[in-house]
Amino acid sequence: MIQIVWQYDVKEAFRAKFELAYGPGGAWSRILGSSPGYRGTVLLRDAHHPHRYLSIENWDAEEEHQAFLEDHRDECSSMDATFKEWTEVAVRIGVFKLLAEATVRSRTGKGRAGARPRGQTWGP
Repeated sequence: MIQIVWQYDVKEAFRAKFELAYGPGGAWSRILGSSPGYRGTVLLRDAHHPHRYLSIENWDAEEEHQAFLEDHRDECSSMDATFKEWTEVAVRIGVFKLLAEATVRSRTGKGRAGARPRGQTWGP
C-alpha cells in the first residue's frame, strides 16, 4: 500500500468548495473511486493555519495510481484546471509506504489485549 501526500494552500473564498470537492463523496473521490486500486483519501486541515490542507490518497500500488492517471487524463486535467483557481499552492509532497502503525490506548483507559503491564520495557 502507498500513500500519495499533497499540500494545498487554499484561498479563503474557496475553502468550502475545496473541502466539498476533496472530502467524502466529492468530485475527486468519485473519480478516484472508479479505480480498483484506490483505497480512499484522508483530508486534513491545519489547526493553526486553516487555509492549509494535506490530502493523503491511499492506493494498493503506485502502478495502479499511474494507470488511473493515464486512463483518466482528460478528467483529471479538467478538474485540476478548476481547482487551480482555488489554490495558492498545490505541491505533491511525495509517495510514501507504510512502515509502521501506532497503536494507542482506548479512551476508556483500558489497554489493549496482550499489552505489557505498565513499567515493563520491550526487549530482553
